[in-house]
Amino acid sequence: MATDLIKLQNHYLDNIVPELQKEFGIKNKHAVPKVKMVKLNVGLGPYVAAKKDYSEVVENLASITGQKPIITKARKAISNFKIRENVPVGVTVTLRGNKMYEFLNKLIHITFPRVRDFRGISPKSFDGNGNYSVGLKENIVFPEINPDNVNDIHGLQITVVTTAKDNDQGFKLLQLMGFPFKKQ
Repeated sequence: MATDLIKLQNHYLDNIVPELQKEFGIKNKHAVPKVKMVKLNVGLGPYVAAKKDYSEVVENLASITGQKPIITKARKAISNFKIRENVPVGVTVTLRGNKMYEFLNKLIHITFPRVRDFRGISPKSFDGNGNYSVGLKENIVFPEINPDNVNDIHGLQITVVTTAKDNDQGFKLLQLMGFPFKKQ
């Protein structure tokens, strides 16, 4: 896996940076858009509503990312959603540096091809600032998760945060990194 990590980082430095400089007219190579961090989120709504144990979700996210997740809690009570203050509402992980590149490599080359009926990811999921979000309905598409040992299948949200100034730069960066976008 370490060689794939080096390949992805070298590919970014050797091929992607010059191409983005040429396409967007950026003179300084440090001003070229890059991936800043990757955030993974899982909502605990069904677990909290049914008063079920969510430790399996935490373990799954830890094995997927190689990092201990943070359990987010409700800041204030919302009666319409039957949420009380300090009740767990989600699990989140933020990846940076080498772990981020390892995860992106795994996401692009292993996880996306394992998604059922996969025809590419939507190029419309950018937020206006070059950041991209994608949701997966099943956690078992990741190679670290053994489907035989999973009691509940849950989804997760993946957000790729970039330093791009707009959606065009963010799209081109992720496309050159190998994200399988649908053809428009």
